[in-house]
Amino acid sequence: MTTQDTKPNRFLIWGGNGWIAGQLEKILKSQGKEVIMTTVRMEDRGAVKAELDKIKPTHVLNCAGCTGRPNVDWCEDHKEETIRSNVIGTLNLSDCCFLAGIHCTVFATGCIYHYDDTHPVGGPGYKETDPANFTGSFYSETKGHVEEIIKYYTNCLILRLRMPVSDDLHPRNFVTKISKYERVVDIPNSNTILADLLPASILMAEHNDTGVYNFTNPGAISHNEVLTLFKEIVRPDFTWKNFSVEEQAKVLKAGRSNCLLDTTKLEKKLAEYNYSVPEVHEAYRRCFERMKAAGVK
Repeated sequence: MTTQDTKPNRFLIWGGNGWIAGQLEKILKSQGKEVIMTTVRMEDRGAVKAELDKIKPTHVLNCAGCTGRPNVDWCEDHKEETIRSNVIGTLNLSDCCFLAGIHCTVFATGCIYHYDDTHPVGGPGYKETDPANFTGSFYSETKGHVEEIIKYYTNCLILRLRMPVSDDLHPRNFVTKISKYERVVDIPNSNTILADLLPASILMAEHNDTGVYNFTNPGAISHNEVLTLFKEIVRPDFTWKNFSVEEQAKVLKAGRSNCLLDTTKLEKKLAEYNYSVPEVHEAYRRCFERMKAAGVK
């Protein structure tokens, strides 16, 4: 990969109409960085090459992909479309960037694991080197497979997000989702508070970091703990009910990943840039305080 340190950074965000893409654009613009959005299909090799040649970015931020609407159950009945986007598309964009000497940050997922005998609830978290062990949803299966391949690209930074949370109640926000469910399971999970992690992704891209990183706040928090804080700070009259994973399975087409990711590698890397990410309980408290201050209800 050729180095491009001599020219100012130009960011090209793939998946330009997306939720996370929009937040990255906002952060980059607030930092005075040059940023361009694109909605070119990742699997269209000719169009991808033409876009890279036209824009000539130093960095690509890949926020594109297929998560399904309204949720990942969609992927179970649309396997070819899911493969075309999450596998063929992701590989194609990474490869085109490699050939053009462009750094590529892939916003991937940590929903490729689930608790097991060696990683029980309350036990050690999954490291970046642990093989994926959750194939309960087709979405997660495709994500686990594609990561095994793109991790060999020397221009790629792969960031594993989980259950992302924004400072508003956007429909894609994990908190918005669980606050609208009739019943929720209560299992500790790693979460990504975007206000904490997205600036870190830009920092890592600018330093041309590569490889796989668990990209969540340190620690795990249960759904009940999240909703208790939400009730305490944002919506005092909020109520909810629980049900078991077995009961949940009866109403979902696909399984859901529940796990803790080990963030040691990420914390060490960010410490090099004097950047720290708050523990997940503290991060949620701060996030909900920001919501309250902004008048979100």
